[in-house]
Formats: sequence, C-alpha cells, structure tokens
Amino acid sequence: MNVLVNDDTQPEMDGVDDIPAPSGQLALKLPVTRQDTNLYGDVPGGWLISQMDQAAELTAGREAGGRTAAVAIEAMDFLSPVRAGSVVSVFTQVRNIGHSSIQIDVEVWVRAPHAHLHERLKVTEARCVRVALDDNGRIRAVR
Repeated sequence: MNVLVNDDTQPEMDGVDDIPAPSGQLALKLPVTRQDTNLYGDVPGGWLISQMDQAAELTAGREAGGRTAAVAIEAMDFLSPVRAGSVVSVFTQVRNIGHSSIQIDVEVWVRAPHAHLHERLKVTEARCVRVALDDNGRIRAVR
C-alpha cells in the first residue's frame, strides 16, 4: 500500500507541507464497491475513465451553460491500482476555453480503506476536451 508521508526522503514539492495535493476542484467523490472491480478486486481502467469523463462533463457543462460532448481524452497513465473499498475523488480544472471547446485537466486521487483523510494517492490524470452543443446536437459557441 502506498502511503503519503511527510519525511526527508520524498522529492521536494511545491506546497505548504511538501505533500502532493490535488489540483482543481472536487467534481466527483464516490466509493469503489466490489461490483466495480474485476475478479482480483481491482478497478478496471475503463471504470476510472468513465468517472473522469463524467467529472469533465459536469465541469464543462457549468462553463458552457448546457450540454457538451467529449472530443478527446489526451494521454493518461495508470500509476497505481485502485482496490474495492477505496474512495475515489475526481478533481477538475478548466485549462482553456476556446470558441466552442473547453479543455479540462482531470486528476483522480484515491483514499484507501481505513486510511487517514490526508493519505491520498494520485492514480491517474488526463486532459479532456469537450465541445458545447445546442439542443439539436450541433456545435455552438461556449459563451
């Protein structure tokens, strides 16, 4: 189990206590149940991507004032497995707003079962691109 500890052996980081912290605002927070896992008790990558897409959709919808659609999810690496019983927190931060598109940075952090509140581990990140849609499903201006 990876636990974040504030000691002298960790690489230097920007922050108050040199402990890594999520960027952006909390968009989704949910527990991982056994129904969400594979037969080994780990969450499949597609489940995490789905949660990230939902978080990006919520954030983009607020910025666009309505419906949006996914255009791209840029490169992502899975840094650590997510186990049943963990609490998944998805953080989003708007990176750029174009004429019809919105770029959103998405990070997924996990708190293992029985871990303290400050013991979080970053498990993946990506940049999501979404476009604003009108009521007919056509691309429109964000604002």
